[in-house]
Amino acid sequence: MNFYKYQGTGNDFVMIDNRNNVFDKSNIEVIQQLCDRRFGIGADGLILIENIEGLDFNMIYFNADGSQSFCGNGSRCAVSFAKYLGIIQSKALFLSTDGEHEAWINEQGEVSLKMHNVEGIEKGNDYYFINTGSPHYILNVRDVEEVNVVEIGRKVRYNNRFEAEGTNVNFVCYKNDGLEIRTYERGVEDETLSCGTGVTAAALSWADKFNKSDGKIVVKSRGGKLQVAFKRDEMGKFSDIWLIGPAVQVFKGEVLI
Repeated sequence: MNFYKYQGTGNDFVMIDNRNNVFDKSNIEVIQQLCDRRFGIGADGLILIENIEGLDFNMIYFNADGSQSFCGNGSRCAVSFAKYLGIIQSKALFLSTDGEHEAWINEQGEVSLKMHNVEGIEKGNDYYFINTGSPHYILNVRDVEEVNVVEIGRKVRYNNRFEAEGTNVNFVCYKNDGLEIRTYERGVEDETLSCGTGVTAAALSWADKFNKSDGKIVVKSRGGKLQVAFKRDEMGKFSDIWLIGPAVQVFKGEVLI
C-alpha cells in the first residue's frame, strides 16, 4: 500500500489515499503497528482521505492507539495532502470527526483551518478546561521546560474525572504577546511536539486571561510556531477561530499490510 508522511510543527501523521476503500478501518492492530515508531512507519496518528458526497473529502483520523478523535494539525496536513492529490486547489470544505471544516492553503504551503465556535470554558484558580473539538485541560506553569509533562499529564488524564474518556493536558506559560505550550496527548499517551486543538484551546485561555475581544496570537510549541486568530463577544463566546501554520510532506513510500 502507498502511504505518505506529513508533519505540522512536529505533529506527524501517516496519510493514506483511501478513495478506493482499500484500507480496512476496522483493523485497529494494523493502525497501531503503522504508527509504531520501532515496528512501523511511526506517527502520532493515521489519516485516511475518502470521498464524500457534497464535500471535497472526508478525513478519518486515528490516534496512534487506534482510537478516533478530531485533530487540528492532522486536519491541516489532510488539506495539504488533498492539494497534493489534486482534490483541491486553495480552498477546502471537508468532513472530520467533529463536523464540517473550512480551510485555505497558500502558495507557501501554510494552512489556515477554521475551527468550530467555542461557547463555554471552565476556569479555575490555575487551570482552564476547554473543548476545541477535543477536550483540553490547561495548566498555568512558570516555565514549560521544567515540567515533567508525561508524569503530570498521565495523572490528570487518568484521574477520577477524566479516566473514562480521557483528556489532553497542556502546560502553558502565558506572556503578554503570546504563550509557550507543551502537551500530553491522549490516544498517543505521551508528549507530542505540537497539538493543534491544544494550541487553539490555550490561545482562547490566553484571550480570556488578558480579556481580549479579538486578535491573532503566536503560540510556540516544541515543534514550531502556530498562530490562532479569534473573535470574542460580550457573552464570552469565541467565533471566527482559525488555526494557522505549516503542513509539510516529509516522505512517501510503500508498506506491506
